[in-house]
Amino acid sequence: MPDVSFTNLLVVTAVAALVPLALGWAPRLRVPAVVLEIVAGVVLGPSVLGWVEVDLPVAVLSVTGLAFLLLLAGLEIDLRGVRGQALGPAGAGYLLSAGLALVVGLGAGALGWTASPLFLAVALTATALGLVVPVLKDAGQVASPVGQATIAGASVADFSAIVLLTLLFSTSGGGAGATAAVLVGFGVLVAVLAVALGRAGMSMRLGEVLVRLQDTTAEIRVRLVVVLLFAFVVLAERVGFELLLGAFLAGALVGVLDRDSASHPHFRVKLEAIGFGFLIPVFFVSSGVRLDLRGLLEEPSALLRVPVFLAVLLLVRGVPALLHARTLGRRGAAAVGLLQATSLPFLVTAVQIGEATGRLDPVTGAALVCAGLLSVLVYPALALGLLGRTSSPEATAEPGARRAVEMQFR
Repeated sequence: MPDVSFTNLLVVTAVAALVPLALGWAPRLRVPAVVLEIVAGVVLGPSVLGWVEVDLPVAVLSVTGLAFLLLLAGLEIDLRGVRGQALGPAGAGYLLSAGLALVVGLGAGALGWTASPLFLAVALTATALGLVVPVLKDAGQVASPVGQATIAGASVADFSAIVLLTLLFSTSGGGAGATAAVLVGFGVLVAVLAVALGRAGMSMRLGEVLVRLQDTTAEIRVRLVVVLLFAFVVLAERVGFELLLGAFLAGALVGVLDRDSASHPHFRVKLEAIGFGFLIPVFFVSSGVRLDLRGLLEEPSALLRVPVFLAVLLLVRGVPALLHARTLGRRGAAAVGLLQATSLPFLVTAVQIGEATGRLDPVTGAALVCAGLLSVLVYPALALGLLGRTSSPEATAEPGARRAVEMQFR
């Protein structure tokens, strides 16, 4: 066997297990687990104690965790819900976000904070859909106008940010035009595959086999999703794209094919168990280990970037929510803006890509991640305060919402 040590992986998985236990011990502490996972990684990593490093086993599982995170994020996209009246304001809001983010990126470039203002601008336009949805479920606001506006805006933002990151910063070469052509071809291939898989799923014989094997040790539906995930990731990498697009589209495709879950009600729970129970925490803890907090603390001027980026997130993603002021009122629009300004998983991913490609320096990357951590702690709490004042009638609805909330917050 190769000389591989699992000591660092032991520490990382121990942190992943202790964080929800600590939050379960203090249930009133409404802090998302992802925040404590990253903070624990920072403390145990080179920036503070130096007890853990990202070696080969941790790196492999971290990348796999990122792929699963994007798979589950794509699974959250409701293509049937993000349309009609909700799609227009969401699209207009994202265009406004992109314009504001570009201005911020150019300003950051002038200050020497980034070598690629456009890359920073794209990173600032995403929303943490996987964190926002549980917050809305917890408040019983998923079906409310505020909840629908937030989910539509977050869905468009996440999907657009991933596509733009792929389109503008892929490694395929040949310029944006060639990349766009490859992206269109990739999208067509995904659409064809979706139709083929949909027709295959309608086969009576195949359906009977899937139902018979889905809850045995074969776990056939889970295995097929894993194959689909890595097939899309490999395909994306072969055409020069980042794994983000492949994993996200795999999740969206699974969501489309899994429209009727009556015959397999535990399917998504199993996928969440693999992701949130094992792989995704490894990604977030290792992201904290990689975070260059020491460089951020050594320069007071660099530390000022954290509150600046925190305010920028609210500017870029919060201001477009004013488009909803006429239909939702000022408080409702403010709640949508605060929830859309919540961003962390995509920021962590973008920072790793930016640092690896030289588009972001480690200090700016650390400031972005810290701002994302603060946005997760501050903005949803403020939004819930506003939503509480509006006293939604759905506050007692969603009897199954607690499970999804606990996944994210325990």
